Amino acid sequence: YGELFGWTREDGDTGGGPPYAMFLHGGVPVAGLGALSEAMKAEGVPPVWNNYITVASVDATIATATEHGGTVVVPAMDVMDAGRMAFLADPSGAVFGLWQPGAHHGAGRVNEPVSLCWNELATDDLDGAVAFYTAVFGWGVRVEEGPTRMASVFVDGRENGHILQMTEAWEGMAPHWSPWFAVADCDATAADAVRLGGTMAFPPVDAPFGRFTVIVDPHGTPSYVIKVAEGPSEAD
Repeated sequence: YGELFGWTREDGDTGGGPPYAMFLHGGVPVAGLGALSEAMKAEGVPPVWNNYITVASVDATIATATEHGGTVVVPAMDVMDAGRMAFLADPSGAVFGLWQPGAHHGAGRVNEPVSLCWNELATDDLDGAVAFYTAVFGWGVRVEEGPTRMASVFVDGRENGHILQMTEAWEGMAPHWSPWFAVADCDATAADAVRLGGTMAFPPVDAPFGRFTVIVDPHGTPSYVIKVAEGPSEAD
């Protein structure tokens, strides 16, 4: 990722916990890097990107989520003075993180090249996911019917993600959240990923919102990269 995106690494003090580092771009945090524990490896947990949702209170959110069918994967814990976190699974099993900011407020750059620009949930129960996330987080949603049912997610009026109904094309895959990283040139980034030992899930394709593909790093971790289409947002 250092060569692919130009990110630099800053190791963190975990107080004797598992190794952790920040990815920085221009000296500003854009993502995190953590090591899988031996227990996670033994359980067959693969390398994966985690999507975090900022909340005012991790503990209060856990209480609400469990009332609506969510489960706790990693209990709430303080991360030094950086903040408080937990991992939950929604009723379909898709895992996501909660982050209650302390000294660290999250990504300092978004919606620009080599930074996070989108969050996407692929689920086998779109209606159930909409009900869960709106109840827990108060998100606004707009369900769109079509060959692939989806729901646009809005926070304070700004569109920042999608919930997709998984189809036969997703056979064998569990519901999951995925990050999308903006890039200046999708084709060049995908070619660089392959040169650095990764793979492309499919060649870059054009869509109304931009040109994108899925890259898989040498450890097997997938993520979307996209050259976002120019023009005003249609969020409302």
